[in-house]
Amino acid sequence: MIVKVNVKPNSGKEGIKKIGINEYEINVKEPARNNEANKRVISILSKEFGVSWKDIKLKNASSRKKYFVINN
Repeated sequence: MIVKVNVKPNSGKEGIKKIGINEYEINVKEPARNNEANKRVISILSKEFGVSWKDIKLKNASSRKKYFVINN
């Protein structure tokens, strides 16, 4: 499954919001440097979909609109 995620780093509080079919908006407290925000997003997605973080692969890491491939 491919999931499109709009990531908002440096947010005051964390959260996930479904905004469409396989499309989410995720707020994370971590900054967008050294993959800190990306790692937190993967952690949130693994809990949301009930899969291991190892089953989630990130595409286009440098964009705020990211695509994740989730193998379940």
